[in-house]
Amino acid sequence: MIDKNAIRAAARNMADGPVTEGYKGNRAMVLQMLNEALATELVCINRYKRHYYMVTGLSNASIKAEFLEHATQEQQHADWLAERIVQLNGEPDFNPATLLERSHAEYDDSREVQAMVRANLIAERVAIESYRQMIELIGDSDPTTKQLLTQIMAVEEEHADDMRDLLA
Repeated sequence: MIDKNAIRAAARNMADGPVTEGYKGNRAMVLQMLNEALATELVCINRYKRHYYMVTGLSNASIKAEFLEHATQEQQHADWLAERIVQLNGEPDFNPATLLERSHAEYDDSREVQAMVRANLIAERVAIESYRQMIELIGDSDPTTKQLLTQIMAVEEEHADDMRDLLA
């Protein structure tokens, strides 16, 4: 049965935005995980963008295009994560000084195309496992965040598949 008292209480606490008293997640833990995921996505954007600009040659045009496409999708993920952090009354951490220590993925400054592809495949696998663990930790306590992380993880799996296909 629906708890009408909880519904009425939700209507009274407008300052909390979408976070109602019925929110079951550990908000501090979820916000920390989301900020770590945000840092990971930001590092991935920078890595893919560097690789995009460093790849040369007509024979590498499709790889270059793939790197740019992935950078754009990682930016979308970062935007979604930042929006969710704000929805949970948190603050997205874009501080470049601590980005690498908060990120689960590594930056890469390879110059050889296959090394770039390998670095991106490794980073995608790291992101997939990170999202899998976050989804497991959240469980059913925060369905919106769980759905968001699942959506992002599906794209990261596509990225890993793309990178694997590009390995010579």
